Amino acid sequence: MATDSWVNETLYAEWGQRFLVKRELARVQSAFQDIMVFESHLHGRVMLLDGVVQITEADEFVYQEMLTHVPLLAHGDAKRVLIIGAGDGGVLRRVLMHNNVERAVMVEIDGEVIRLAKEHMPNIAGDAWTNPRAQVIVGDGIDYVRTAPDASFDAIIVDSTDPIGVGEVLFTDEFYMNAARVLSAGGLIVNQCGVPFMQADELRDTSARRRAFFGHVGAYVAAVPTYVGGFMTLGFAAKQAGLDQVPVETIRARAAAAGITGRYWTPEVHHAAFQLPPYIGMHLPK
Repeated sequence: MATDSWVNETLYAEWGQRFLVKRELARVQSAFQDIMVFESHLHGRVMLLDGVVQITEADEFVYQEMLTHVPLLAHGDAKRVLIIGAGDGGVLRRVLMHNNVERAVMVEIDGEVIRLAKEHMPNIAGDAWTNPRAQVIVGDGIDYVRTAPDASFDAIIVDSTDPIGVGEVLFTDEFYMNAARVLSAGGLIVNQCGVPFMQADELRDTSARRRAFFGHVGAYVAAVPTYVGGFMTLGFAAKQAGLDQVPVETIRARAAAAGITGRYWTPEVHHAAFQLPPYIGMHLPK
């Protein structure tokens, strides 16, 4: 449906961004949230959940590359990867780029997100949906982690909404406790922790919760244009220290062996992303 209307993002009551809609593609009220997909003039196709931008075709590569390549190359030998959320399939596609990954399980609570992404944003996931190493489950990630066997994954990647509504349970003590349990001895977990210039409490509170269950807690940053407000932080928690300080030469060698390149991610960007400005670092546990 062609339109000349504007869509205003509703993440912040006092400040935000808006898009001129070229064509509305879908508007669905699922069992969990309001989903809108539209074609924009500058950012390609855009998906909003409950009025908040989740992904745009123009800049999704920044977020997806950093959420995926950083933890997997920091680990160095993650064979079993659990993805929670990420219903557009972009994280799954990038996880499967790592040829050492033997099994990637993706658990997305809202099947409508998957359906609409497949229909209207197919290039984001590519052929990841049919990759034999992938298992896609429409279900509750909390329940999956609660019942998964001990040490069954090497890495967990959480791509969720902010800790409101359907995404709130992915920021709780129970979730992090079970996440630590299902990770192997050298395992790690990453998740988006918001834009700290606007959402400092999200990074601070999430980091404090993870500290009870992981030996090392930190964060790294990525500049995603449509996640407005400055750097976005990606929370990084590992069972052992040092995975955030792997030498750039080692990251470069691992990426070359796996055939990993990026439009945003590079070995140098990987290493630099952990060097936090003081206004962000102050919210991490000492």
